[in-house]
Amino acid sequence: MTDNELDSNSTTMKQTISAGGVILNKDSDVLIVSQHGVSWSLPKGHIEAGEEVLDAAKREIWEETGIKNLTLIKYLGSYDRYKIGKDPRIDDKSERKKIELFLFETNEMALNPQDSDNPEARWVKPTEVSQYLTHEKDIAFFQSILGDIDQAKRSDVL
Repeated sequence: MTDNELDSNSTTMKQTISAGGVILNKDSDVLIVSQHGVSWSLPKGHIEAGEEVLDAAKREIWEETGIKNLTLIKYLGSYDRYKIGKDPRIDDKSERKKIELFLFETNEMALNPQDSDNPEARWVKPTEVSQYLTHEKDIAFFQSILGDIDQAKRSDVL
């Protein structure tokens, strides 16, 4: 099914917007989170009514990782994908997400997820992130922003 066909079925499909981030620590490691203990993604989640996208990204990062001290480096862009299904190899086509992501840095290293749906968070090398991410569109987006991560490392932002 093509994206155009998906759009024509939007009356039966929930359309949501999520916000989150790629977070770099002082070692240039990237933060990833486990969803329900069966899949991996970048920290992100739904935007609440009346909430700004950047505020939602920071809130979701805190809920899923315990990291609060974030410095915005830049907006990375957005992409669309289906929700990850209960079987992480199969998309849950009842929900199509637009995911807005930002690049952040933090000096915090200790992880303490607050959200029971995301029970684990971990720091991984940027070259290893794609090996963990579950959804192919998450992987493609992450690979497309590796240059932004390299630039942040080179500019001594961290």
